[in-house]
Amino acid sequence: MAHYKKFAKVYDAIYSFKNYDREAETVHALISAHKKSPGNTLLDVACGTGGHIAFLRKYYAVEGVDLSDEMLAVARERHPEVVFHRGDMAKFALGRRFDAVVCLFSAIAYMKTTRRLHAAILNMSRHLAPGGVLIVEPFFGPDTFHAGGVDGLFVNRPELKIARMTIPETRGGMWIIKFHMMVGTPDGIEYFTERHEGGLFSREDYTRAFSSAGLEVLHDEDGLMGRGLYIGTCLPP
Repeated sequence: MAHYKKFAKVYDAIYSFKNYDREAETVHALISAHKKSPGNTLLDVACGTGGHIAFLRKYYAVEGVDLSDEMLAVARERHPEVVFHRGDMAKFALGRRFDAVVCLFSAIAYMKTTRRLHAAILNMSRHLAPGGVLIVEPFFGPDTFHAGGVDGLFVNRPELKIARMTIPETRGGMWIIKFHMMVGTPDGIEYFTERHEGGLFSREDYTRAFSSAGLEVLHDEDGLMGRGLYIGTCLPP
């Protein structure tokens, strides 16, 4: 299922509350603490519009991967000097390895099943150089995802008004979020919806996926925004 089609053009405005600079500094500190490889290349998987890349490129030779053509179009416009690839995180094959691979802002949750979760972690690990580091930011798990109720997020700028409302659901071990979006500019007001769904994975699911990929895994309880982080290290030869 394709995501972030019409959403892509307002993505950065909706998530403007994120402190990408601070998050990138935290990620860099974790990579520095755990990386044993000598290089400084980094691959941002599910890079979106390149919010983290804007700051990670201070420290690394960065490339990005994303499945959404619309998100990649924004990223390429923002960072014309960065190489971006289109690909599924469970299947992309770049033919080279990186000293660090990151998958942030809970993008891993779009893997709907544990089989796909394992495939994604294994695929990302295959793109790690010996001694490299994989950092994955999870989504909420089966015990922490709150279904029901209504959630709203609003942007109020002079030339841009956005209302995003959702009623989260769960079904068969999956989360389902249908975004109702109303976007207003001086050119007019547009309403559209996007349905997003993915897997509700436990800590054990993530740990098993990392271990099955041959990585030593640590869990950071807080992470970047309270969702935690999984840090996998690829042992040097």
